[in-house]
Amino acid sequence: MKKPTILLSALMLTALPFSSFAKPEKSLLDSGVIQDIQNFIQEDIVVMAILNQNSKYKNLDNQAVLDLDKKWRAERKSEDQPLIAATLANPLSSYLTRIQAHSIGLYSEMFVMDMHGLNVGQSNITSDYWQGDEAKFKKTYGSGTNRVFIDEPEFDDGLNIWRVQVNMAISDPATSQLVGAVTVELNLTELERRKGQE
Repeated sequence: MKKPTILLSALMLTALPFSSFAKPEKSLLDSGVIQDIQNFIQEDIVVMAILNQNSKYKNLDNQAVLDLDKKWRAERKSEDQPLIAATLANPLSSYLTRIQAHSIGLYSEMFVMDMHGLNVGQSNITSDYWQGDEAKFKKTYGSGTNRVFIDEPEFDDGLNIWRVQVNMAISDPATSQLVGAVTVELNLTELERRKGQE
């Protein structure tokens, strides 16, 4: 008798309306959470990948950046995806995918950007290749500081969870110069659950 009861409870939970899921506080994203992200973002594989792409794309003008973004968007609708495939198969993307998997549901997406705001590596396919026109880039690398920008939480109707993006600039430890940025999307509902167990 217990199994049907548990199953029924789970089904009822997933059927609850949006209003039944209270928005978790952004204060859950304390210094410990931010430090955890900074720890895995300051690894050599991240910084070196950004520096390599910055060197490769150092002479890109705005139109070339937009053309790359347009190519990415077109590839998302095509079976032929050389730019997407190359990005997802690179060592940085593999590293980010492992970090996300090992978080066991805490991180739902992460991507690293170069000095233009172009993706360098990512754990999931993003809708676009260029993030340079968005707050996640403008308020971190684009502002010329090491500021952490936490966006407003958004509710995922499909999964019935709250998500939030933590964005920060990335510096080269050898020179202290800003080289790029990172966006890490957290499952805020899962973070709240874990904090409640501490």
